[in-house]
Amino acid sequence: MGGDYERERARTMRTTGGTFGRAMHLMRSRDPQAAEDGFALVRDMAGQHVDDLMDAFGRETDHGVRCWLLELIGDARSPRALDLLATQLLSDDESFRFWAERGLRLLDTREARRLLWQRGGPDR
Repeated sequence: MGGDYERERARTMRTTGGTFGRAMHLMRSRDPQAAEDGFALVRDMAGQHVDDLMDAFGRETDHGVRCWLLELIGDARSPRALDLLATQLLSDDESFRFWAERGLRLLDTREARRLLWQRGGPDR
């Protein structure tokens, strides 16, 4: 398994552009360790790539990766993500609601707090 991971990582580094692109590619790997490594790399850059993360969230079809993307968008703590987080707070998907709520709590702006309060009160 270690050899597969190393081969996948090396291939990714050769075929994708930029550190962010390589990290996003790793995050989608079928190798769990490579995917975790990619997630950790993207987390380190989330604040600088919030627009890219939101775009990727909109295009992604894998539910697990979409959850990770929403978590990373929240971690970025960018006011630009407010509309996306607000929309996902009303999602039918419980996981999306969870990550949207967490992201709004991390954002901690007046508008984010208002959305959370409207959703279920300050203690929700």
